[in-house]
Amino acid sequence: MWITFPNGGNYKKDFLIFVVDMKPLILISNDDGYLAKGVRFLAETLRPLAQIIVVAPAEGRSGMACACTFREPVYRALIESEEGLEIYSCTGTPVDCVKLAIAQICPRKPDLIVGGINHGDNSAINAHYSGTMGVVLEGCMKGIPSVAFSLASHDVDADFTPMEPYIRRIVSYILENGLPTGSCLNVNCPDRAEYKGMRICHMANGLWENEFERRDHPRGGDYFWLTGSFRLTENQDGWADKKAMDEGYVAVTPIHLDLTDYALKSRLERELCE
Repeated sequence: MWITFPNGGNYKKDFLIFVVDMKPLILISNDDGYLAKGVRFLAETLRPLAQIIVVAPAEGRSGMACACTFREPVYRALIESEEGLEIYSCTGTPVDCVKLAIAQICPRKPDLIVGGINHGDNSAINAHYSGTMGVVLEGCMKGIPSVAFSLASHDVDADFTPMEPYIRRIVSYILENGLPTGSCLNVNCPDRAEYKGMRICHMANGLWENEFERRDHPRGGDYFWLTGSFRLTENQDGWADKKAMDEGYVAVTPIHLDLTDYALKSRLERELCE
């Protein structure tokens, strides 16, 4: 970053120029809440690489996808502040956290937005529901390179240690090279003590079945609880994210904001418009 200071006209062009060595700024959020072990581990892992600001939900907001708060106020509170790290809680959704952070908290535009580490994987169509992916999609829409990290474990005390070198490698790559406009990364890790390496993947096809379970209310009547089971619906030719994880690899899936089906667009242009 270049900063100029006037020196009273004694220097050619009346300015002295200094080079300031400034660390990148990384904004972190999640959908498990600011107290989750995953977001704390992520912040500590990335502190050697950048200045870190965490703005995360005050409580769990899983499954919120890109939801925003419209009908009630959003509050934030500074939880922790020390050299190179600030942690805030936010009463809104994961997307609210990113919007609020960029508009009111970050001293400048973040160089990178990181979601996670999510407790539970966000591979296949689960990426569409994920609040952690909502974080990075919002960052991507803001023109900021963004990446999400998830571990296939819902244990509140999950071991994230095997992910550490992969997180640093991927984040260092993005900080150095950036990402194409409109693209972000969805990184999913199996719950293993060590990994075979990384695979660049496509999103596996699948669906949730038997999603609502009927239960009897103790005071009469019934209610429904969201549950269900996930089933893959393809043979996973090539490196689908689920396949890579099942075989012990870290699955890195490039995601694009443009949802246009260009093949169908061309077909409809021929069949409907001509």
